[in-house]
Amino acid sequence: MKITVNGEARETSSETLGALLLELGHGNAKVATAVNEAFVPAAARDGLRLAAGDRVEIVAPRQGG
Repeated sequence: MKITVNGEARETSSETLGALLLELGHGNAKVATAVNEAFVPAAARDGLRLAAGDRVEIVAPRQGG
């Protein structure tokens, strides 16, 4: 299915947000996620089913100031 990840169109076979994170190499990394502008907590990722056209944002924490 076609989705958008961090502004880039992408084809994926992942059915859940958790599976997508694994597919993209994020595994159990500490990242913040949102689908269609709605924050998704880490505990809900495996249960959140993706649909064609979804917009996913994955943000890794950065240090600095």
